[in-house]
Amino acid sequence: MILPVLGAHAADPENTLYLDLKDGRVTIELRPDVAPNHVERIKQLTREGFYDGIVFHRVIDGFMAQTGDPTGTGRGGSNLPDIAAEFSNASFKRGTLGMARAADPNSANSQFFIMFNDGDWLNGQYTVFGEVVDGMDVIDKITRGEPPANPDKIIKMQVAADAG
Repeated sequence: MILPVLGAHAADPENTLYLDLKDGRVTIELRPDVAPNHVERIKQLTREGFYDGIVFHRVIDGFMAQTGDPTGTGRGGSNLPDIAAEFSNASFKRGTLGMARAADPNSANSQFFIMFNDGDWLNGQYTVFGEVVDGMDVIDKITRGEPPANPDKIIKMQVAADAG
């Protein structure tokens, strides 16, 4: 599968997220082509305001930043049922968004992570559902720690089609 060069095509506002953090805005292109159920869940929770104010509770330098747990412990999720895995050939590289889960591959719910660097060992083990297309410099500034002593929060996350 050949992916288009980033910025070479018009973004689909229905499948674009704006993630506002303390250091600026991150633009995320969702991948309904590889994980339609996960994309729908993320958009549903985003539209409900679920992610607004949630912290990055696990941030490992050189690896990834994880968020999406309203308890901030890494053990919480939404009130919605878990989602079955949607593994694909999409590769975990810098800027990729993947769904966090427990040991059961079909236990993804609301938590997700953003890759700081490539992580090929995750390929086929976690569901890829999006990619940062602008603002990776903002992601790189997220405070590290497991958990961070003073964690960064999602100020606001919104579907681009709803932004105005």
